[in-house]
Amino acid sequence: MKVLSGPTDHVVVVGAGLAGLSAALHLLGAGRRVTVVERDALPGGRAGRIERNGYRMDAGPTVLTMPDLVEEAFAAVGERLGDRMELIGLHPAYRARFADGTQLDVHTDAEAMEAEVERFAGPAAAAGYRRLRDWLEKLHRVQMRRFIDANFDSPLQLLHPDLARLAALGGFGRLDARVGRFLPDERLRRVFTFQALYAGVPPARALAAYAVIAYMDTVAGVYFPRGGMHALPQAMADAAADAGADFRFGRPVTRLERTGDRITAVITDQARLPCDAVVLTPDLPVSYGLLGRQPRRPLALRHSPSAVVLHAGTDRTWPQLAHHTLSFGSAWRSTFHELTRSGRLMTDPSLLITRPTATDPGLAPPGRHLHYVLAPCPNTDIGPDAREWRDLAPRYRDRLLATLDRRGLDGFSSAIEEECLVTPADWTAAGHAAGSPFATAHTFAQTGPFRPRNLVNGTENAVLAGCGTTPGVGVPTVLLSGKLAAARVTGPRPRRVAPRAPRPAAKGVPA
Repeated sequence: MKVLSGPTDHVVVVGAGLAGLSAALHLLGAGRRVTVVERDALPGGRAGRIERNGYRMDAGPTVLTMPDLVEEAFAAVGERLGDRMELIGLHPAYRARFADGTQLDVHTDAEAMEAEVERFAGPAAAAGYRRLRDWLEKLHRVQMRRFIDANFDSPLQLLHPDLARLAALGGFGRLDARVGRFLPDERLRRVFTFQALYAGVPPARALAAYAVIAYMDTVAGVYFPRGGMHALPQAMADAAADAGADFRFGRPVTRLERTGDRITAVITDQARLPCDAVVLTPDLPVSYGLLGRQPRRPLALRHSPSAVVLHAGTDRTWPQLAHHTLSFGSAWRSTFHELTRSGRLMTDPSLLITRPTATDPGLAPPGRHLHYVLAPCPNTDIGPDAREWRDLAPRYRDRLLATLDRRGLDGFSSAIEEECLVTPADWTAAGHAAGSPFATAHTFAQTGPFRPRNLVNGTENAVLAGCGTTPGVGVPTVLLSGKLAAARVTGPRPRRVAPRAPRPAAKGVPA
């Protein structure tokens, strides 16, 4: 593995999102002096917070899986996750509601899920689920250390016995077809393949290897931090500060000072910060712009679909909603065509509805509730651009509310007391390429060693981190990207995990 040359005693991390905080903790654990520069007033980046009259809304991800990766980041500075924050296991992890009126609770416990699948689709489907779960576990074991938690310097690193094992497991087939071998029922297939959407590839075209995301969601467990998802970056920032990191909030970076091929200082709107190395976590176009470099690629980067998110504080809730509810429309394949090909807004949308106050009522005023409604939409490369979204947003909000009403959330609109609508125009304003918070799509040509590297040609002491680079999109992979960026600075270090308190799932509550 290539490591930065020259001195690396003082590292400036640009961005206090999950990737930057993960990098900072791993760098501190390796004895580096770390300064973290963040344009916002709080840590979190995409995992920020919106406060409205007692409603505390998570502005970014709502699903937390693979808590061992969070534990590993805390362990780098000798801390324990359980001493910094409380994780609550969600049971069910999801509730899936289908257009035909049926409903399925998705459990990460094998026996509970087998019983639920049998109730939903019969004993043959339950047997298929057990075989699917076994396949997902094998897929995860083969991929994690070799292909996900790994820095690539060359595609030749793929030539390893694990590649043959992955092929033998059918990892290079198509996701929908492979899951269909276990679960012929299309409704069940949706539950184990919808995750491909956030990777930017329809399940019918995605590599079966991407089922590892379904492993994270449906086998490894889904958790929620007490205090909301923003509690995670806040706890990480607190741990980093206690370990010696110097945080500079409210300081946008304006340029990088360089001498030859080395970055010598990070320049903010108020200060010059000399450095020996820099970790850049903004979206790729912003980082490349600061570096004055562009990657040499035969094809332009393709980006994942975007999303519209309605954050709503309401005076009531609906008992059919779990903490996470997947509300599927009748359409499926045509939905992916609209999102990734034609650039049309979904005519029959599938939605993710999150009700965090089901688990933590303290996120809203007494007797009030929070609901986040996420509707995937085309990115601005193929769909409406940021300017069009400013005019389109109110009409699309009304369409979403009408859809919720038709699907049983009657009176949703009249129940809203506080709201915030986020569209691709807002993602664009935040610096996200193609107006998408899900960054570069996970096509085959943009995965593993073919994804934009975290080293930049022509710069000796800069490393990239975040969802646009290695290993990719999602909270677990973004945490890994920070760890991998730190390893480029310090060299590989033995994996350290602090002694654990009882599994967070023990604190779970029914949703």
